Amino acid sequence: MFRISQYMKILHEQTPLGSARKPPAPVVIWNLIRRCNLTCKHCYTVSANTHFPGELSTEEVYTVMDDLKEYRVPVLILSGGEPLLRPDIFDIAKRAKDKGFYVGLSSNGTLIDENNIKKIADVGFNYVGVSIDGLRANNDEFRQMQGGFDAALHGLELCKLHNIKAGLRFTLTEQNCQDLPALLDIMDERKIEKFYLSHLNYSGRGKRNRKKDAYFKTTRDAMDLLFQRAWDDAVAGKKTEYVTGNNDADGVYLLHWAEKNHPDKAPLLKQHLESWGGNASGMHISNIDNLGNVHPDTFWWDHNLGNVKERPFSDIWENTDDELMLGLRQSPRSIQGRCSQCKYFKICGGNTRTRAYSFDGDYWGEDPGCYLGNAEIGMPDDCLDISSDDLPSELVNISQLVNTPPV
Repeated sequence: MFRISQYMKILHEQTPLGSARKPPAPVVIWNLIRRCNLTCKHCYTVSANTHFPGELSTEEVYTVMDDLKEYRVPVLILSGGEPLLRPDIFDIAKRAKDKGFYVGLSSNGTLIDENNIKKIADVGFNYVGVSIDGLRANNDEFRQMQGGFDAALHGLELCKLHNIKAGLRFTLTEQNCQDLPALLDIMDERKIEKFYLSHLNYSGRGKRNRKKDAYFKTTRDAMDLLFQRAWDDAVAGKKTEYVTGNNDADGVYLLHWAEKNHPDKAPLLKQHLESWGGNASGMHISNIDNLGNVHPDTFWWDHNLGNVKERPFSDIWENTDDELMLGLRQSPRSIQGRCSQCKYFKICGGNTRTRAYSFDGDYWGEDPGCYLGNAEIGMPDDCLDISSDDLPSELVNISQLVNTPPV
């Protein structure tokens, strides 16, 4: 996750760089259930409104939770599917809170209503993220539920009324990019505290729909808009949070934005960005799926490291000779292609390995989702620049650069 608002505050206040702090253990994104009342076109879990056998029982969840606490995992993000469809979700969440975890709920928001909002409030979630993928028409078509937009906004409103910190999440595609300014206006009008923009990652139904990934220029326009909003809010002293996910090139693009708009302040920002270091899959980010399989992050569901029914998470994560994990933990990572020549590699860390693997079957190839031009990353001018604004838009569309058809 790239915390734009945090870096805008650093840029504005010129916060000195402190000593690097590494978390004692990874954040765990835990897909407790695969069932979902929606069938979103970009769903990385390919969820549906049906029962998936083999999921962890309540007692098995508690056993894993005890191990995670002993291993010093700081954060649990309870996800799905739709986690609110799990009958024991409030018992699980309350137990996690009682054990001292930071506990987030990742929901589509449509099931947050007057019947369960008090239970949600009583748990004391640190954060509730609600996904909305455009204005009414786009969201309801993309999430394949008529009335989904209104239901999700209602869920957000109920969270606000019950003093639950909640935020809006949005996956950017070429089909819904035009709705981004209006969604940011909704955030401002309704005093929603956090906005998370997710770049499309090629996994699950997201892989099938990669032809609809945002053009590079569209991505840059979206980031410019977020940067300006976050900067204005930082200057005004607002507590809003703008964050992005699944494209660590955002850090480099922010540095370029700062060098253009606040050149005297940019050098210190660069130090902070290098200290951040970009992609953290397999190191500070982890995933447990609904069956108990452990993955380097939520987009590697086809790559299992072990199962918590058979071995503790701590043992799986700590003791591995898995090729992908060893490569992810190498510092610096051995990434090829444009990444190997990028002078900002310390900021990005090679970006998202899932997209690279989907592109050509190579864990360590360049990420085709990098929207920075060759000149922007310090490459020779005579190299092919796949993100150049001079190319026809059909070539700038990432999916057109993928040799294999969507599956």
